[in-house]
Amino acid sequence: MRLADFDVLVERARSLGRLGRRAVLGIAGPPGAGKSTLAARVVGALGDTCVLVPMDGFHLAQDELVRLGRAARKGAPDTFDVAGYLALLVRMTTPGDDIVYAPEFRRELDEPIAGAIAVAPAHSIVVTEGNYLLDDGEGWRELRALLDDVWYVALGEHERRRRLVARHESFGASPERARSHALGSDERNAERVRARRFSADLIVDCDGEQDDE
Repeated sequence: MRLADFDVLVERARSLGRLGRRAVLGIAGPPGAGKSTLAARVVGALGDTCVLVPMDGFHLAQDELVRLGRAARKGAPDTFDVAGYLALLVRMTTPGDDIVYAPEFRRELDEPIAGAIAVAPAHSIVVTEGNYLLDDGEGWRELRALLDDVWYVALGEHERRRRLVARHESFGASPERARSHALGSDERNAERVRARRFSADLIVDCDGEQDDE
């Protein structure tokens, strides 16, 4: 399905709210494909019944990445607290009247912030987005059973890399460093993500769109 059919996507997401319980919509895709923008648009269209809880809130802190020797690979699967992410998804989908607080990744700090997102009882739909929602690696494969619908955001590789370089530059990277990052660790992560696109419930084609991640 093309992103131009956005109203159809919104109705598909809205239908999850009729399951009689809190539903979780996952939006996956490689770095720079536009999944964050799509997720935010869907949440905005659904209004107060929906909340966005990105996977990126479970990035390990920079000091911990340095301690583990993984700082140069930030964004790889083993640089996230996948067990914590799984636990949050289980907690959010367990019936109850309490607010559940989720972390948020702040790009301007390049760090996760705990307790930044409130998931209230009135939120019947949670949208979560991230690179590895379809991953079958250790720890990650359990995610799929917790997601009611998973969309994969596809974008032409030339445009995806261009957007990714521009994003790195917008957060202060030099053109050389931005390109090195986009074509290095980001590209390795993207290859892993692309390999699992077949397991999505829906492919959203963003070619020709202006949206960015």
